[in-house]
Amino acid sequence: MRKLYVLLLAGALLLIGAPAAHAADNGSWSVYPATAGTGQRPYFYLSADPGATLHDKVTVTNKTDQPRTFRLYAADAYNTARDGGFAVRSRQEKQSSVGAWARTDRDRVTVKPHGSVLVPLTITVPEDAEPGDHPGALVALDEHVDSADAGAVAVGIQQAVGARIYLRVNGPTMPALSVDDVTVEHTQPLVPGTGSSRAVISYTLHNRGNVTLNPKVALRAEGLFGRTLLARDLKKVPSELLPRQKVRLTEQWAGAPQLEWGEIRLTASARDTRESATVSYFALPWLVAGVLLVIVGGGAGLWIRARRRRARTVPGDVGQKARRSPARAV
Repeated sequence: MRKLYVLLLAGALLLIGAPAAHAADNGSWSVYPATAGTGQRPYFYLSADPGATLHDKVTVTNKTDQPRTFRLYAADAYNTARDGGFAVRSRQEKQSSVGAWARTDRDRVTVKPHGSVLVPLTITVPEDAEPGDHPGALVALDEHVDSADAGAVAVGIQQAVGARIYLRVNGPTMPALSVDDVTVEHTQPLVPGTGSSRAVISYTLHNRGNVTLNPKVALRAEGLFGRTLLARDLKKVPSELLPRQKVRLTEQWAGAPQLEWGEIRLTASARDTRESATVSYFALPWLVAGVLLVIVGGGAGLWIRARRRRARTVPGDVGQKARRSPARAV
């Protein structure tokens, strides 16, 4: 049987997760901005005016016992939809920001075992570049493809490591953060008090500005008469929300009330920006809802029956009155 060959790119394109001093090192090779002294820059932190050209260098180090060949390229960064992690575009994707402006003097390097190669890096900022942050990365993609057999599918895996590029184009900065599309789904037992209930609160966190934000989100739920049901600072929030990026997030509320009517409020804040959004919360156990439905349905049936009975008796009474009235001669 002929196998389907699939090439997967693993490692640092979903990078380089949370900021850390060793984020551009996977244990086999590393990619770092070059330094003149003994210190090490974990990332490129750069600023420039529109139309400026920046020159820097990157060091690619091979930590293995075999020579390795890497393809070098720059890529734009974005937040993953799943959890808002820092990720960069693949080499085949269209680049529109720092991924399109940055170039190394060669796009392929071979590094000897336990050796390093210093590669010049040039970033040419367009005259019409938008002010604000333009995050990305300088990626070293291993050209070696590891094979993995998955039955009818043969999988090839390539690994990459990238050094983040934090480039700010000088000009007006506009922090702007919003909370959109807040929804709540409630799960509870059929009979009140016989089990636990929970609510899942979903929302979209959207960076509408032109600078990277470190957002904080507070959750507050209030019941009837303003009673506080829940108040917490959310932990599963992206540490860096990149400009014009948005991510869909969820928060679990274990032990949510089984019979309640109120409001859930999410408040997102970051530097010089704060925004809130609310959604109504209504919890009613299925058994109680069923009983209420039976009562309402029964009451509605009795009312309809009474209306029909009155509608049948009124015409008869009128006819009897008409027969009792004497005819008048004209």
